[in-house]
Amino acid sequence: MKKYLLKLIEGDTLTREETHEIMIGITKEAYNDNQIAALLMAIQSRGVTVDEILGFRDGLLDTGKYIDLEDYDTLDIVGTGGDGKNTFNISTCACFVVAGAGYKVTKHGNGSSSSVCGASNVLQLHGVKFTDDERILRRSLDEAGICYFHAPLFAYGMKYVGPTRKALGIPTCFNLLGPLVNPCHPKNSLHGTANQSQLRLYTSIHQKIGDNYGVITSYDGYDEISLTSGFKITCRNFEKVYTPVELGLGYVKPNDIYGGNSAEEAMKIFDSVLDGSSSQAQRNVIIANAACGIGIIDPNKSISETVEIARESLESGKALACFKKFVEINS
Repeated sequence: MKKYLLKLIEGDTLTREETHEIMIGITKEAYNDNQIAALLMAIQSRGVTVDEILGFRDGLLDTGKYIDLEDYDTLDIVGTGGDGKNTFNISTCACFVVAGAGYKVTKHGNGSSSSVCGASNVLQLHGVKFTDDERILRRSLDEAGICYFHAPLFAYGMKYVGPTRKALGIPTCFNLLGPLVNPCHPKNSLHGTANQSQLRLYTSIHQKIGDNYGVITSYDGYDEISLTSGFKITCRNFEKVYTPVELGLGYVKPNDIYGGNSAEEAMKIFDSVLDGSSSQAQRNVIIANAACGIGIIDPNKSISETVEIARESLESGKALACFKKFVEINS
């Protein structure tokens, strides 16, 4: 570790191979907490590079559990988190809309870090029990159109940096790693980022990974399509700025998508969207995110087509049926 710290102090960056080696060392408890803290702060103070992120990702995947779903063409929708907006569970809800539209979804998520209710929290409140059993995950994917990977069951390496990250109390490069370590390595992904610099970083990362991706950020700092402002999406073949009006959905206010003050309040909003009793603003935000996800996995469709596909999945009750089946299989 000393040689890496000296390199960072001198203003150099680390290679992909070096951060991969560091991640392996962290999982073997080769470094103490002070060394890990110094490393994270040195990287954070000047900004993490693409190769540094990729090396940490390689290390987490190498030391974690892989689920082989190569025979499926799946999509994950997940944000980096940390935008401080405390929205309800938009990406999770959108995943069930995508599944209701007939596409396969391999959702990766965790408990709350900066919001009241994370993806794992809202699912647990419905009685979902997390599993790393491939048979159950495949059954869920086949019958409900979606399976869920609770991050701690797969990315084992994260636990070794958890105490240091908590003690530091500020975001580090590990906050950006969650969406990149889905244990089945889905062929398609829609990742939300909280600002333009994160969007550029993620776009460069995906270009090196070589998967089919979309990266989005809303212009007012949401790490998802909030409809409170315009948003930018970058994909493998294009980048574009949309306004809510161009999607045919209109603008909403921040309070319309607020997740409440407790996990139970967030769960009620989540349920109301799926059962059709939510506000139109809440439904529209879910439709927008699901539509862009569908556009990634089915790129021959226009945004107006994917909006209507998502709307039909939600309003017909197909998304709710997928959710009920998912809970039945995973409880």
